[in-house]
Amino acid sequence: MSEPVTALGGASADNGIATLAEAPLQGMITLRGDFTASAVKKAVTSASGAAMPDQGRVTAEGDRALCWMSPDELLLLCPYDAVGETLERMHKTLAKSHALAVNVSDARAMFRVSGAGAREVMAKLSPVDLAPDQFTPGMFRRTRLAQVPAAFWMPEEEAFHIICFRSQAQYVFDVLTVAAQPGSSVGVYQE
Repeated sequence: MSEPVTALGGASADNGIATLAEAPLQGMITLRGDFTASAVKKAVTSASGAAMPDQGRVTAEGDRALCWMSPDELLLLCPYDAVGETLERMHKTLAKSHALAVNVSDARAMFRVSGAGAREVMAKLSPVDLAPDQFTPGMFRRTRLAQVPAAFWMPEEEAFHIICFRSQAQYVFDVLTVAAQPGSSVGVYQE
C-alpha cells in the first residue's frame, strides 16, 4: 500500500514579504447536520474536545479544531492518523440522527502564510476585509482565493491557515507565491 503524501510534497517559500508553507497531512472530517440536535452537537464536540464555534469562527483544543463552514456544516480538524477512530466514534453517536460525517482529508490541501506581510498577501487574493480591526484571530471565512474556493482563518496574529481542494493546491501555492514576492508590499496594513 502506498504512503499518504501532501499535495505538493511540503512546498514552501520564504523569500518574500511572508513565509508560505504547505502544512503536513491534516485530518479533516466534514459534518453536515442540525446543530441544535443534541446527538449531532455531542458527536462533534466530544470528537474534537472544542466548543461549538459561532458563525464565522473557529474553536480549537490542542491538536483539534472545529471550523464553522455554514449553518449546517462544520469541518473538524484532527491528527491525520486519528481520522478513522474519530469518525467511528462520531458515527456511533450519530447512529439515530439525520447527519453526515465524512473523511475529506485526502481531498483537501492546507497551507500556512505567516509573517508581517501575511495579512497583505491574503488581502491581495481574497474579497474579505482583512483590516486588523475587521478580521482577528479565531475568525473563519469560507470564500475565494483568487479564482478558486477556499477557507481560511488566523490561529494567531500574523498567520493564516488556508484550506483548498487538493486538485487546486498548486494553483493556490502559485498565487500565494506571486502575492508574497519580494518587493510586492503596498504597505496598506503598516502603521
